[in-house]
Formats: sequence, structure tokens, C-alpha cells
Amino acid sequence: MTAPAPTKSRILPPVYFLAALIAMVCLHYLLPGAQLFGSPIRYLGALPVVAGLGFMLWAAFLFRRAGTTIKPFQESSALIVTGPYRVSRNPIYLAMVIILLGVGILLGSAVPFVAIPLFAVLIARRVIRWEEFALKRTFGQAYRDYGTKVRRWL
Repeated sequence: MTAPAPTKSRILPPVYFLAALIAMVCLHYLLPGAQLFGSPIRYLGALPVVAGLGFMLWAAFLFRRAGTTIKPFQESSALIVTGPYRVSRNPIYLAMVIILLGVGILLGSAVPFVAIPLFAVLIARRVIRWEEFALKRTFGQAYRDYGTKVRRWL
């Protein structure tokens, strides 16, 4: 098993997330396109934002409870397979996508949604790939077994 190609700089996932949020808002205001959702439907976007935050906090709590690092690019001391990790190997990144979807709905226009797949691809290629390699190296067959049972996203 070979390591993923090293990145020039290790940008942390919250930076990608914040960049996606900013891009969505900028696209909404600078390139106004078709309105997908009007008031009051737009305000339903708050539901995925809150759900995503809850999902993210639940996953983060499990890291804390297990006494392992939540920081990407640092070695984990525990393999977490309970809670949201039963349905996604990456519930925090999934939560970020859910939050971005909610923000897109809140904004109401079509153009901001282009940032979401770009965010997901960047996270998958620049972070998840490296994390999966490190988890396989650290936890071996236990992680491989987990990976066959639980999908990367959903």
C-alpha cells in the first residue's frame, strides 16, 4: 500500500469549508442566477444547517470520549465505529456537506450549489484519501473490515 501523494500544504478541512461558504455567498450575490427557492421555503434551509451541526458535534464528541485526536493529518489512537460512524466513515465531512446544502437553500439561488461538489471532491482527494491510508496503516484489518461495512459518505 502506497501513501497518497503528499500535498504541497496541508489545508485543514474547516478552511475548505469556510472557503466553500464564502464562495457560495459570493456566487449568490455576484452571479445571480435562477431562484430555486423563495420565501418562506428558503427558510427551511435552516433545518439541514442545524441537523448538520448536530451530526458534526455528535461525531466530535465521540473523538473526545475516545481520547483520540480530531485533527486531520495526526495519528489516531482509537478507531471509532459507533454513533454516526455506523452510517458514514466521514460523518464530520458529511455534516459539512449537509450544512452547505442548507446554506444553498437559505440563499435560494442555483449558482451557489456549484461549490458543494467542488468542496466534496477537494475533501475526498486532499484529506479523506490521506486519512484512510493512515487509518489502514494504524488499525490494519480492523479498519479494512470497517471500510467494507460502512460507506465513505453515505
